[in-house]
Amino acid sequence: MRIVVTGTDTDIGKTIFAAGLAGALGASYWKPIQSGLDGGSDGERIAALTAAVVLPEAYRLTTPCSPHLAAEIDGVVIDPDKLTPPPRDPLVVDPLVIEGAGGVLVPVTRELLYADLFARWQLPTVLVARTSLGTINHSLLSIEALRSRDVPILGVAFVGEANEDSEATIAAIGKVRRLGRLPILDPLDAATLKAAFAEAFDLSDFTA
Repeated sequence: MRIVVTGTDTDIGKTIFAAGLAGALGASYWKPIQSGLDGGSDGERIAALTAAVVLPEAYRLTTPCSPHLAAEIDGVVIDPDKLTPPPRDPLVVDPLVIEGAGGVLVPVTRELLYADLFARWQLPTVLVARTSLGTINHSLLSIEALRSRDVPILGVAFVGEANEDSEATIAAIGKVRRLGRLPILDPLDAATLKAAFAEAFDLSDFTA
């Protein structure tokens, strides 16, 4: 089983959710494109928080911005064919959690968006959304963008303080499953993430 993790925006807790999911499933982790290397990569954060096997990125770009621009700054041409999920072999332990960058309409190249990639892959996709102000609009727009491309949406996972009305409204209007909510963790480490994820989510939602 393979699951895509995407988000409504950048810096909303998508990587922390992906780490929790990979750890809970005993999954491998792959981020096709890493944009920005100062302070470590998302793969390194995953490795620090879980025992997941972290697969190498297809592209590692230095500038923390949209991949299309980061690639241009680095003088790199992104080949979409290199962004196909890795084949199943002894080095790739399934389940596999695949994390996108930023939101669903972030450009991979000037002709290709992440949502277009997800449509090609046709893998169950989790939308990670924050619970703070503005999340209803961002979440519903993201759901529409995915659904218009026939991306299979597994559900929405929230990150942040509880906001019952916003969470319920997004699930109802967007006609998506409400998977659960991961609180902001302080301290954040492997133990606190494992415990919080187990309390917040039902693994059967990701394995059925």
